[in-house]
Amino acid sequence: MRKVVLYIATSLDGYIASPDGSVEWLPTPPPGEDYGYADFLATADATLLGRATYEQVLTFGEWPYPTLTNYVFTHRPPAEPVHPSVHFVTEDPARFVTQLKQEAGSTIWLIGGSTLAAPLLAAGLIDELMLFIVPQLLGSGIPLWREQPRPRALSLQRTQTWPDGTTLLHYQLPVAVKAPAAPAEPVAG
Repeated sequence: MRKVVLYIATSLDGYIASPDGSVEWLPTPPPGEDYGYADFLATADATLLGRATYEQVLTFGEWPYPTLTNYVFTHRPPAEPVHPSVHFVTEDPARFVTQLKQEAGSTIWLIGGSTLAAPLLAAGLIDELMLFIVPQLLGSGIPLWREQPRPRALSLQRTQTWPDGTTLLHYQLPVAVKAPAAPAEPVAG
């Protein structure tokens, strides 16, 4: 079964973007460093993005993931994607990702944002968190975390810190346990 990895940068106070959606506060990696991005990207063959994240990525210039299959979750699909590798999904994210994980393939990169990550996390569909903590306090903005239905313990896989203070926290989430099905109601005869 494929795994879903939320690979994302966040400020120390838990924001993934400024209030206006900007990510200009993210650090520029030092020369020759990419915080492990190329190695991670080599393991993925699909991405999951919310519509706002997709719109943000479009501002970066040429579509950056042309060799991956990209799924953008939206209630309002644009007329056309910017690249043939982009597919707009209007169905329930948890149902779609449950099916996608069953298909052949490699890692599924959950790029963001938090509106998409929250229901996938609640449904137990995220297998790993690779959180890059940037040593900045934004004070406000778009939060990484949304309310979850229950607490959950994580297993730390590794940490890494770079000279600029950016720190990777790589966690594995426990395998989701499905609740047993309710017994069938007896049929009156």
